[in-house]
Amino acid sequence: MEFLKVDRVNQCALLCALLVGTLYLLVNWTPSGVLSQIQEQQLPRSKSRDILAGGYTDELGKVLADASAGNNKTVIITVVNKAYIEGDKSMLDLFLDGFWLGEGTRPLIRHLLIVAMDGTSFERCKFLGLHCYRLKTEVDLDGEKVYMTPGFLTMMWSRTQFLGNVLKRGYSFIFTDTDVMWLRDPFPRLNQNRSLDLQISVDGFNGDPWSEDNYMNTGFYMVRSNNRSIALFDEWYARRNASSGMKEQDVLTQIKQEGMFRTLGFSVRYWDTNYFSGFCNESKDVRAVITVHANCCRTIAAKAADLSTVLRDWKSFIGSPSSSSTNGTAAFQWSAHVACQHSWL
Repeated sequence: MEFLKVDRVNQCALLCALLVGTLYLLVNWTPSGVLSQIQEQQLPRSKSRDILAGGYTDELGKVLADASAGNNKTVIITVVNKAYIEGDKSMLDLFLDGFWLGEGTRPLIRHLLIVAMDGTSFERCKFLGLHCYRLKTEVDLDGEKVYMTPGFLTMMWSRTQFLGNVLKRGYSFIFTDTDVMWLRDPFPRLNQNRSLDLQISVDGFNGDPWSEDNYMNTGFYMVRSNNRSIALFDEWYARRNASSGMKEQDVLTQIKQEGMFRTLGFSVRYWDTNYFSGFCNESKDVRAVITVHANCCRTIAAKAADLSTVLRDWKSFIGSPSSSSTNGTAAFQWSAHVACQHSWL
């Protein structure tokens, strides 16, 4: 009898243990496939990946991860303020129109990060459903900053500092001024050699993509995140206080001329203006052109006026039956940039 009592006690203990274990599994265990589906329903794909990997450290980390998702930690970055979103057809509107009407450019919008220098432009960006980041600065940068004024220089240096921080987070990027019209996807034309640190537009191309005699334009370039690029951006930004009256582009040119590119082993490719063109030096081949930059222009109003004309010319070309023929290309001509020419008077 005593043996039976002990056996019953052991059976009850075993049943209780099994019951507790089953309840634990039901509460705490979910099949991996179902768990994945639940997480994907609650969060966009890029957010889910980052949270599982350890979470975001701050808002910039979040937007960089979102914008680079599926693009190998590479983002497209532009900077705006209130002046770029004003008017019936703002600079930002024109910039986005280029992506919408360009060849193969619409999908690139998902990798575009708009860096807003003030609250008004930040709210506009969010209203458009884009990837947005509010860059806070010590001085007011919400109005138009006319070329080479103190406000313009401050905005350019704030931009340089921000982009250096992006590199330090391990993200490569294409930086594009908002006055650059994207007419085609540039990625097929970019050199994919990972030893190439910087690929940059120029105001005038001398025919040699490796020649340091090409004059760089920092309104459109691609840079890889690595120790060399981070060191260069640190040196570049550190010179701001000793470069009074100089824009950041001229300081970078000075660094190049001093031989720092070679000292760092920093490799640079300069883009042919036939593909990456601007008002300073237009592409003559509309079938090859990738971007058109409203450089050599002083005010936002003038840029907007002449970029509207570029967009009109482009729509006329892509809508023409002769757009795919050599004869049609030969007959094509960009309209004169009248507003930009007058902006210097």
